[in-house]
Amino acid sequence: MSGEPGPIANAEATVAAPAVQAAPPPMPGWKMLLYILASVLFFLTQGLGLNLALANLTQIQGSIAATTTESVWLSAAYMAPNVSLAIALVKIRMQYGVRNFAEVSIIGFVVASLLNLFVSDLQSAVVVRFLSGIAAAPLSTLGFLYMLEAFEPARKMTIGVSLAMMNTLLAAPITRLVSPSLLDHGEWRGLYTLEMALALLVMPIIYLLPLTPPPRVKVIVFGDIISYLLVAIGFGCLAVVLSVGRLYWWLEVPWLGVLSAISIASLMLAAVIELRRPTPLIDVRWLLSPAILHLTGILLLFRIIFGEQSAIIMTFYQNAVGLLYDQLSMLYWIILVFTIFGGLVCTVLMRYGLSWQIQFAALVMMAAGAFMDAQVTTLTRPEQMFLSQALVAAGAALFLPPSMSEGFKAAFSKGPPYLVTFFVVFTFTQSIGGLIASAFYGTLIVIREKFHSAVLTERVLLTDPHVAQRVSQLSSSYGKVIGDSALLKGEGLALLGAQVTREANTLAYADAFWVAGVIAVVSLAGLSLHVFYRFIKARLADDRPQTVASNP
Repeated sequence: MSGEPGPIANAEATVAAPAVQAAPPPMPGWKMLLYILASVLFFLTQGLGLNLALANLTQIQGSIAATTTESVWLSAAYMAPNVSLAIALVKIRMQYGVRNFAEVSIIGFVVASLLNLFVSDLQSAVVVRFLSGIAAAPLSTLGFLYMLEAFEPARKMTIGVSLAMMNTLLAAPITRLVSPSLLDHGEWRGLYTLEMALALLVMPIIYLLPLTPPPRVKVIVFGDIISYLLVAIGFGCLAVVLSVGRLYWWLEVPWLGVLSAISIASLMLAAVIELRRPTPLIDVRWLLSPAILHLTGILLLFRIIFGEQSAIIMTFYQNAVGLLYDQLSMLYWIILVFTIFGGLVCTVLMRYGLSWQIQFAALVMMAAGAFMDAQVTTLTRPEQMFLSQALVAAGAALFLPPSMSEGFKAAFSKGPPYLVTFFVVFTFTQSIGGLIASAFYGTLIVIREKFHSAVLTERVLLTDPHVAQRVSQLSSSYGKVIGDSALLKGEGLALLGAQVTREANTLAYADAFWVAGVIAVVSLAGLSLHVFYRFIKARLADDRPQTVASNP
């Protein structure tokens, strides 16, 4: 999973009070480029902090004396506080100012990055990752603010949003490209030396490139703190369940059920409190309106479809095929290049007012890529997935900006306080949605692997001459060192069993790719029906005045 963006400070002032505040003069080209590069650096710093441990759990678990199951707590500890902080940061920034917000954020992240260098075991690693999740949350917010600062008001919701969304997708492939060299230079400490270096690089930016400060407003009240704590507990428990549930298995350990119950109870209690408040932190009624529910569904489906690349491909080659990151470098380069290409194309198309047309093309591309990947076999290598993953990467970069732009416009049209409610939607669909995608596909792969393994194993009978011949071929290489025929046959059966397991695992991944493609096709059909409904509704609205005029 990559980093999620935060709120928009200067866009608030622009959209909320266009008649009062004059448009600022255009920014010089050289300065605009500096703000864009600063935004990219903020997003990369936050995204690498998120992905470095997640992408290298297998490689670093030995250095912190952890098993595979235990090491997943590093991801859970990071995501537990991180998934809800964007909600609180909206009001914190509005009340205390962008400059103070940025200074505290950067200092906190530098300290958290420094602590990573002193990790020596699993317990200390979990504590530091929890602190890192807290400290890293504001960085994507700052990345978003710096990207929008570079553009004039008319282009913030088109070019600015599109480039910012593209930046959220860059950290995952870059992590896989730089990880081999970092691991060679010091395992865990090698990974987080880079994070600390990036944190030190971005620290001067807030002083050298200041943001336009919106007016400070006292917006935080005691009720907001109570509501936020309940939401944070609910989202945090849900993040832990989704992060570790697949490895501990969903129904096997009671504490997963306890955490799920706490999550549901906390979120329900927060909703009840917010419904009774005159000035709620989160407007639950607007959150449950048809338009926002529709937007929530779109964003959540995107994360699940995009899980084809972020959750399946990354584990297929590592777990099923056994390739390392340095053997996959060209695939990640292609993903990175086409992500940038898709983001740049989206900036051009959004300037012409295209929205659903972009999403339609993006869904077609992601569906095509997923169905192409569904043909995987144990002989599939990265070269066979260059085209499909290029389609998925470009489609992902195309899909998200139009939805985000519409969501921001809907929040701004209701007023700046509704930004908090919008970020509940965005946080849930992107942070929690990414965890849902990983948990869903991981669980699906485990279930389908057991199914395919059972089907293949029931056909492995030594009375079958083909099976007996295959066992003999596999065991023949051990004939010179094993003289006992029974042991030799047992070794052949073990090798055949390993091949069956590998084939079953590959078939399970193929099923996961196919499911991702089906979800994309269903989403495409839903988008088509929605566009057709809007078209018919608009035509009926146009015909009604003519009917009234002809029948006075």
